[in-house]
Order: sequence, then structure tokens, then C-alpha cells
Amino acid sequence: MSAVPQKPSGPDEEPSQALGGHQVYASRRLTPDAADRLTRSGVRFTCHDEPMFPPDRDRLLAEVKGCSALVTMLTERVDGELLDAAGPGLRVVANVAVGYDNVDLDATRERSIQVTNTPGVLDGATADFTMALLLAASRRLVEADRLVRGGTPWQWGPTVLTGLDLSAGASLGIVGLGRIGLAVARRAHAFGMTLLASGGKVHSPEARELGVVPVELDELLERADVVSLHCPLTPSTRGMIGATELARMKRSAILINTARGALVDEEALAHALSEGLIGGAGLDVFANEPSVPEALRSLDNVVLAPHVGSAGDATRERMCDLAVGNVLAVLTGRPALSPVAP
Repeated sequence: MSAVPQKPSGPDEEPSQALGGHQVYASRRLTPDAADRLTRSGVRFTCHDEPMFPPDRDRLLAEVKGCSALVTMLTERVDGELLDAAGPGLRVVANVAVGYDNVDLDATRERSIQVTNTPGVLDGATADFTMALLLAASRRLVEADRLVRGGTPWQWGPTVLTGLDLSAGASLGIVGLGRIGLAVARRAHAFGMTLLASGGKVHSPEARELGVVPVELDELLERADVVSLHCPLTPSTRGMIGATELARMKRSAILINTARGALVDEEALAHALSEGLIGGAGLDVFANEPSVPEALRSLDNVVLAPHVGSAGDATRERMCDLAVGNVLAVLTGRPALSPVAP
């Protein structure tokens, strides 16, 4: 655990005298401006000073002791054990993510602990990365890169590494048309894609303006050239794309997932990809991160990324700043900026 040096409070910051008795812990290194804002507020701020890897469970349980606020990542299991380790003074858990499936909301409600997330600020970056995966998978970019880097002899030819033309009338099926799904729809519309969607804001004015066609999931899977997942992970959505759903897709279809890995049965997906039941996939999330099944890692027709959909510099700064803003609001008796529960 690394203590962050204290800096003088600025004139527009929360009054340090109101916050000096509070201890705040972050389970990962925050962006510099967000960390600086916490230290200038007057709280006693410590963090697990590591950019990538979280603390192990025993260390986490020890380091949260006596905290009024926790800034957590989706890698931390926020349950009754962790909340009790922090102690009765814990008032807020600020999750640096839109999703909060890592948080036991029943446990936080029982203890009257405010939970917050970071919605809205990462929509654009995640939509951009969705399109990056879509383009890479549809135009076989990673395969092409491997071919050139590997020194394999090649020449231009009309049938070499051909792929899906997005601008030639390809259809995109968005499963879960929320904020991020709509941001993806705007980008895909600019590419000239036909838009299908199920769930979420399929009947919203913006969806109608973009020409989104509302369909049920089964029809979406059957019609779409590309299926992109943008659902939260809940008991009802866990494993929603399995062998049956993959069998409904076109043999040329591409599956994109920048939401949560557990939405997809990874064994069924690896089988579908290896047997040519679907054409390809682009995955930024996995069921048991950071573990990625060898069956997926060994395939040429899947593009893999280490959960970096929101990893734009400005976006990560906004995410951390919103989490810090939630902490400071709750600790000074104001409403949370982006509350989840209670």
C-alpha cells in the first residue's frame, strides 16, 4: 500500500477540515489528476500503487481496514467480507466502471453503504473500440499483420484475405441498445451499415432517426452480419450467447463483445469458430479474466484484447474523476453524482 503525498487544498475544492478524519483507499493506481484531487481534499488517501494487477484478497482485506470510502475496480469482489473488513465507518464504494456485477448490492444495502459507478463518461471510447474490433475482425487485420510480420511470401491477389465490406450493406445487430449501444449505432450508421437491435432503447427517437430496426434476439442473430453485445451482466443475461444462439447466426457472421465475458459461453464460441459455424469474433472481455481459454487464443479468426474498451487517456481520467467526485460528495453529506444503490 502506497500513501499519496498530501498537497495544499485549492480554493474550489472540498473543505479539508470536513474531510480530514476520513480514510480513502483505491484498489489500483488512479489517474494523476484524480489522485491529486483526493489528496488536496484533505482525506487520508492510500492506494494499491500498481497500474495493472490488483491486490490479492488477503492484502485487500487488510488494507481497507478503517476506511470511510473505497474506490474499487471490476476486479475486486465487493462482498460482505470486504465490507466488514473495512468496518462500520464505511460509507461509500465507488466502482470505476459502468457495470457493478462485482458488487453484492444486498450486502451494501444491509449496511447502508452507498454504491456508485461511472456511467456516461466512457460511452464514446467503448463504442470506438467496438468499431476497432469490428473492423479488425471483419477485414482480418490481425491475420494480415501476422502474415507480414512472419515473413510469409505474399503478393496482391483478388481473393487474398478478403473479408466483410461494412459499407456494402452489411448489417449490425446490437444486443442491448443502451448508451454505448447507441454510440455504436451512430458510428455504424456512418459506415452505411443496416442496423438491427434488441432490448434497451430500441424505440427511442434517436434509434428511429438512425433507422434502427427493432427485432427479437432470435431474429437479430439470424439476420445480422455482425452481432455486438452491449448488455449488463445479470443472472438472466449470463451465458445468453451459447451453442443454440451461435447456431442461429450466419456462417459468415462475426461476434463482437465489449460488455462482459460471461455473456458468452466461451467453450461454445471456440467450437463455433474452429468449426466454421460463424466467421469470426472480436473479444475485449472474458468470463474469468485474466484467463483466456487456449481454445480461443489458438484461433486465427478471433481478435483478442485485454479489456481495454474504455482505455482512452481522457476517458480513464473522466472515469477516475467521477469516482472521486462520488466519494467526496458522499463524505461531505451531499448526494452521490452517479448512485447505484441504495
